[in-house]
Amino acid sequence: MKIGEASELSDLPAKTIRYYEEIGLVQSDRLDNGYRDYGKQQIHKLRFIQRSRSLGFTVEQCRTLLSLYDDPDRSSADVRALAESHLEEIEQKIQELAGMRDTLSQLVKSCQGDHRPDCPILNDLAGSQ
Repeated sequence: MKIGEASELSDLPAKTIRYYEEIGLVQSDRLDNGYRDYGKQQIHKLRFIQRSRSLGFTVEQCRTLLSLYDDPDRSSADVRALAESHLEEIEQKIQELAGMRDTLSQLVKSCQGDHRPDCPILNDLAGSQ
């Protein structure tokens, strides 16, 4: 099947599929006319990557996950370690976002929001209190 159909079946834009090919994450076959040709195996890998990316795994982590998936001698401990590491990164980002939310919430509460030029939000962003 051509890239348009592969795009629909994998829920990835054609441009993203081309990029994944360019960086060697997936490979397509080529027809005599030079068009890309995708089979069931490539669609399966594209879906795998799409799902992995939707969980926030990086492209390089997806590469590792794909190699583990393709390795019949893999250890599930290796997969788990990668997923646990990624989960720790997500937890850290959540904490950072919560801190940003709390700070911004305090700034919003401290701003009168009236017609005067004095604004605690701008003062804080400028580094002056």
